Amino acid sequence: KINLFVHIIRKRPDNFHELGSLFQTTAFGDVLEFTALPDGSERDTMECDMPGVPVDGRNLVLRALALMREKTGVSGRYFHVNLIKKVPAQGGLGGGSGNAATAMFGANELLGRPATPEQMVEWSGELGSDITFFLSRGSAYCTGRGEILTPVPPFAEPGTGVCIVKPAGGLSTPEVFRALDYSKLSATDPEELLGRFREEGVMTGWENYVNDLEAPAFSVMPALADLKKELVAAGFDRVLMSGSGSSIFCIGKPSEGKAFFQRFGARKDVDVFPTYFINRGDGVGDWFEE
Repeated sequence: KINLFVHIIRKRPDNFHELGSLFQTTAFGDVLEFTALPDGSERDTMECDMPGVPVDGRNLVLRALALMREKTGVSGRYFHVNLIKKVPAQGGLGGGSGNAATAMFGANELLGRPATPEQMVEWSGELGSDITFFLSRGSAYCTGRGEILTPVPPFAEPGTGVCIVKPAGGLSTPEVFRALDYSKLSATDPEELLGRFREEGVMTGWENYVNDLEAPAFSVMPALADLKKELVAAGFDRVLMSGSGSSIFCIGKPSEGKAFFQRFGARKDVDVFPTYFINRGDGVGDWFEE
């Protein structure tokens, strides 16, 4: 996912942050394959093609499967999960959260749909803030700490191009929030930002592409600010850091066309992922597909 805007409202007594953010899914994502294990199996198993990714109870995917058994009361059903990793960690793209939501959806399908979509949305907040979003149709305004979901119509035609550029280094979300200067937060009401996107779509003015986490992220990783300047100069229609970084998304096409992708693709300090906006269908069994 990318965040078309992120407005931090305040820090809450529980140390989470109240926010208003507009989320949108893209076709760039991991792939998960689920296989029901034979009767008599005692636990879920998992494999991943990327070294270093935990494949035990630390992984949100396995925690999501356990949560579904707990909440639905369907015990004794276990799965093998093959995670084909594409989304980089610490990029502000929600790869882990999207996988957890996919695990909830996949388990529900394989268990015969014991849970309603509304129940899964409610339960998902126990696992993490962004997971709820991925149980939407792919376009949503999220509030609270990100777990309160208001579905909205897509703001761009399906297939609208977006290029995600991820520097080699990642950013720790807690570190970015520690660097946040509350006196420099956007003064624009996030509901106003939402209204402008509703009226004007993704080509709304640059001033509506707000991310209160950019400044602290740039202070933690100064090279990220330089990268954004490069991408703006490349001629994309809109450029913004996604979430808490370190990925930057670019809507539209660069002025130099294919030469941009050849030049940036040859660099060792960044990865470039051309992709496009997607939304999932309205059917009960529909999930996100390229």
